[in-house]
Amino acid sequence: MQASDRFNINSQLEHLQAKYVGTGHADLNRFEWVVNIQRDSYASYVGHYPIMSYFAIAENESIGRERYNFMQKMLLPCGLPPEREED
Repeated sequence: MQASDRFNINSQLEHLQAKYVGTGHADLNRFEWVVNIQRDSYASYVGHYPIMSYFAIAENESIGRERYNFMQKMLLPCGLPPEREED
């Protein structure tokens, strides 16, 4: 692997990270990454009717109630963020 190949791969990765929020970046901490994953999952559940009906049947709730519950979980999917240390 040559230096130009590494530069090309890094520039492609930076381009993807700038284009798509969920791919992360160098300053992304673990909590923010997990929140992105959880929100993407809930958005996918709400957007796909068969998955939504599966969850509704499994939890014995209406599809509208499940959609509402998932939308509420998207607000704080992993709880409150941890306290940051000030330098």
